[in-house]
Amino acid sequence: MKKYRVWRLNLGWQILIGLISGIIIGAIFYNNQAATTVMQNIGTMFIDLIQMIVLPIVISCLTVGIANMGDIKKLGRVGLKTLIYFEVMTTIAIILGLIVGNIFHPGTFIDIHQLHSQDISQYVQTAHKAEHAGIWSTLMGIIPTNVFSSLSNGNMLPIIFFSVFFGLGTAAIGEQGRIIVDLLQAVSQVMFKVTDWVMRTAPIGVCALIGSTVAQMGLKALAPLGYFIVLAYATMAIFILAVMGGAARIFKLNNWEILKTIKEEMVLAFSTASSEAVLPRIIDKMSKFGVSEGIVSFVVPTGYTFNLDGSAIYQSLAALFLAQAYGIHLSLTKQITLVIVLMITSKGIAGVPGASFVVLLATISTIGVPLQGLTFIAGIDRLVDMGRTVVNVAGNSLAAVIIGKSEKEFDFEKNKKYLNNLHQS
Repeated sequence: MKKYRVWRLNLGWQILIGLISGIIIGAIFYNNQAATTVMQNIGTMFIDLIQMIVLPIVISCLTVGIANMGDIKKLGRVGLKTLIYFEVMTTIAIILGLIVGNIFHPGTFIDIHQLHSQDISQYVQTAHKAEHAGIWSTLMGIIPTNVFSSLSNGNMLPIIFFSVFFGLGTAAIGEQGRIIVDLLQAVSQVMFKVTDWVMRTAPIGVCALIGSTVAQMGLKALAPLGYFIVLAYATMAIFILAVMGGAARIFKLNNWEILKTIKEEMVLAFSTASSEAVLPRIIDKMSKFGVSEGIVSFVVPTGYTFNLDGSAIYQSLAALFLAQAYGIHLSLTKQITLVIVLMITSKGIAGVPGASFVVLLATISTIGVPLQGLTFIAGIDRLVDMGRTVVNVAGNSLAAVIIGKSEKEFDFEKNKKYLNNLHQS
């Protein structure tokens, strides 16, 4: 009897259809408060479902990975390599944004006074808190005084810190710790199964999220800042293809293979503008791709705080765009100062709501741009956020593979089998 293969749309195509449907629905219900509220609530429910999964996966995978690694010297080496790699890539991203801004002058063609302003009071309050906190407060905040409080607040760095020590402690007690490893491995498998179930609702969540955004601001609002938006996306594409591609070649890796592996996650990240929405699947896929579980579980969540390449590109390009729009000339010295300030503030404010916009608020005063300038680009922040989230996700996936290979924790046979299965499906 002949078997027929049932043709089905894969998740990537379903999410893309949800994205297009959301744009159409948002345009139809432009300025309709009731419809916007419904879409916002549905979108929020989807993001909440993802956030429900993230922390159990990070804790279980990271603890098991560190327990299996079992060597504090090795962990220290991996941590140092990871942070150096993140800092280098983020700095390149900041400089790339400035180079593109200096060549194409996006702010020169804008009449800043004809743009519509948006309310940014919530970001201003967050920026003031972050500025007063300082780098020492950020460093001290990594150590949790109450891990359950960190879990309830979703603070990733303290959770990573606790999980690392819990994993080392589990390894230190030897055979007695085996029961903890087995339990947490079972927890991670359960949560990955739950992730598969939640991902089935992704097209609906994506449709609602993008629909509410379009319904609020309308498509016409994009026209005056269209050149800046296109330039920002082009710069991010250059970073993924040239900079990330170059980094992959240095370590004799194929960046295209990594990008093809996470294409569905990139579409989902773009649609939701949320890195957390794809964190569980990135950890799962990079483990299947051939990187050891310990490396993936440490590098990827840490990268969500320290390796925001897309955000770095946007911050430097937006700062230069606003300076040009206000006719403020930035000398080479001022631009070097801007690079240094962004390197510091982007790390000190990572993890707060609207982090990229808050970093801009904390930075533009150093180059003489009025705070009011940010009210004019606040309306397109969500749209650009979609692009920079894709870069952040791609950058962290590549980082996991590079660190894994540098530590000889990359299984080439497993990688070959996984890619073969991926091409056949």
